[in-house]
Amino acid sequence: MPVSNRPKYLNLMKIRLPIPGLVSILHRVSGFGMFLFAWAMLWLLQMVLESPETFAQVQECAQSWIVKVFLTGMTWAFMHHFFAGIRFLLLDVHIGTELETTRRMSLLVFALSIGGTLIVGAKIWSIV
Repeated sequence: MPVSNRPKYLNLMKIRLPIPGLVSILHRVSGFGMFLFAWAMLWLLQMVLESPETFAQVQECAQSWIVKVFLTGMTWAFMHHFFAGIRFLLLDVHIGTELETTRRMSLLVFALSIGGTLIVGAKIWSIV
């Protein structure tokens, strides 16, 4: 029987994913995060729209660093999921299927999602 060079166990910390694979996994993570915390975002929206008093309560609550971290995380999840979703739609219609183009599109997804998060996050963190 020939000796196999395959590993006997799978160490996920030693696997180096290509950029498109990382975009794919983060697309799933961001979608799950948005699904998991959609109730909180809807509750905040309901409070903002209910009355001027509840709007003031949400503004006061938004001063907390933990709420700012949450809103920044949800912003990143939305931005990444949105731009990665557009990338996957383009791949579905066979646009950008070449290896180098796929890598560039993946880097563009990261750049746009991080850039958008920085812009919106600056606004979130500047709320006084």
